[in-house]
Amino acid sequence: MCGIAGLRLLNSSAGAAEVSHAISRMTSTIKARGPDGSGIFIDLPIALGHRRLSILDVSDSGAQPMRFRKHGPVISYNGEVYNFRELKQALQKAGHSDWQSYTDTEVVLRIYAEWGLQGLKRLEGIFALAIWDPENQRLVLMRDRFGVKPLFYGTCQYGLAFGSEIKTVLAAGGVNSQLDDQTFSEYLWYGNSYGDRTFYKGIQALQPGHWLIIEKGIQILEAWWRIEEWLEEPFQLREARDAAELVREALDRAVARQLIADVPIGLFLSGGVDSSAIAASAMQNRFYPIQSFSAGFDFERGVNELPKAALVAKKFGLDHNELRIQGGELESVLMKLARAHDEPFADAANIPLYLMSQQLQGQIKVVLQGDGGDELFAGYRRYAILRNAYWWQLWPRSFSSLLHSRSNLGRRFVRIADSVGNPDPALRMAYLLTVETPYHPPELVFQPERRQHLQQTVDPFLAYRKAAQRFKQFDPVKQMLLTDLTVQLPAQFLTKVDRATMAAGVEARVPMLDEGVARLAIKLPSSLNVNGWQKKIVLRDSQRGRLPASILDGPKTGFNVPYGEWLRTSLYEFAQAQLLDKNFLEKFEISGNKLESMLVQHHKHPVNQGFMLWKLLQLAIWHSEFKY
Repeated sequence: MCGIAGLRLLNSSAGAAEVSHAISRMTSTIKARGPDGSGIFIDLPIALGHRRLSILDVSDSGAQPMRFRKHGPVISYNGEVYNFRELKQALQKAGHSDWQSYTDTEVVLRIYAEWGLQGLKRLEGIFALAIWDPENQRLVLMRDRFGVKPLFYGTCQYGLAFGSEIKTVLAAGGVNSQLDDQTFSEYLWYGNSYGDRTFYKGIQALQPGHWLIIEKGIQILEAWWRIEEWLEEPFQLREARDAAELVREALDRAVARQLIADVPIGLFLSGGVDSSAIAASAMQNRFYPIQSFSAGFDFERGVNELPKAALVAKKFGLDHNELRIQGGELESVLMKLARAHDEPFADAANIPLYLMSQQLQGQIKVVLQGDGGDELFAGYRRYAILRNAYWWQLWPRSFSSLLHSRSNLGRRFVRIADSVGNPDPALRMAYLLTVETPYHPPELVFQPERRQHLQQTVDPFLAYRKAAQRFKQFDPVKQMLLTDLTVQLPAQFLTKVDRATMAAGVEARVPMLDEGVARLAIKLPSSLNVNGWQKKIVLRDSQRGRLPASILDGPKTGFNVPYGEWLRTSLYEFAQAQLLDKNFLEKFEISGNKLESMLVQHHKHPVNQGFMLWKLLQLAIWHSEFKY
């Protein structure tokens, strides 16, 4: 796992020396992603940069950018291809024998050299890559199926700039850094950006399962893979009970091939079903202790997952470590995370991920992590709510405005009832995924002119409108699952995992999203995952006899990061200083009186404004860190 950077000169007269300086500057922005080495390749009109985190073949043979023959294609690559051994065997049968390394990087490069673009579709894993093919004057930028690894690009003073992080593209110079209002609106509602958009008008994210090809001046942006390919494959279960066995076997295979590394591997253990199932599979394939890591907080609201994680660790003989997180120690952490994300990001679970990654101190470079299980196997409450939509639709809408103003519980009840009862499937999904409501939209915090502009010119629910149309043939639960997999997962959860871990030089692998597991899971009928108020049925059943009943049948809690409590207590003064800064208020045309009132009200009498304050705090920190 590494970081990549690159330039494709277009109508630029820059010389090699200037380009060398530019690509060096870009590559230096991602040093944290690859602390073990760096490399640059320049052959105008192309320049590639690389920062290396050594995982497979830690010798210099694995250095990048890599080229296995003179005048042949060159690669700068970030990720892990889990089927590289099978692909290497196929290449050897095709006559490739003069291998220079034991890396998956060389396998990927030779796959392209042997079978071209079609060959790259055989890759299974987590990756973002750039290949320069001088013979065809072709640049290929490619991102993995689910978007586990990031890749950004934009027009710069030299032509096209691209890299693993937004800051990498900005470092090329001449990039349009104006605020994108569509992204800004989405952030206000959800705390992250969606699709190919970023906060910067001039920088796009290459979407999951897509590639960008520039060949002889012609640019092609298209999907090289779509989830519909798997959905359209024939699939039939002999009996429903077979599903659990198939899932267990698929997860065991996934974990086995994701345990391949030439460095120690650890496990982030939350105490939930997903990470516990990964631990169970890991111990089917390892015969020596694996280190595991869990986090707890100073405010737990009656929820403490550390005992569950410790129970799983003891059962499997893991070398377990616990981290206690105090809100009063987080100011510098929030600043570092703002620099890691390059744009405002409001999922506070990035805090424990980053701190646990920091705790590894370079001794463990790879961790297995549980993201993707909820989206594949219906672990969120919203799936059960949609499964029981009939009862929610009986709710009299005339009660909504009255109950919404009474209490936090009332607001939550109204939000769910109004969401499920919405006849528009896009809005039904969109409202289920945020605590914000039409009764008190986030735009109210702005000055009237700015508020009116946002409400009239952009659509915060655009991503969900597209997904609702794309998956309209499926039942509401399946539609929500597929939307979460293709919209919310890459935008929020995988972004969180990548930035928080790579900021500490740690590679996070997500076995639940392994092609073998995901390909099976999305074909299962919704009824096998959700029944009544039971969720994640198939995955739980797959672990019967492996995991304790208290883990399998306990409620879902997750990290439960207590940011609302921190805003009331240990982070209150810090948040107040950031949010009420005059430059911040003027830059974003925010009403200082309204924001101050929200802060005071939350400090004295907590109401359902914690997430809005947290989003605005991340916006303010980003503004101060990037001088936006």
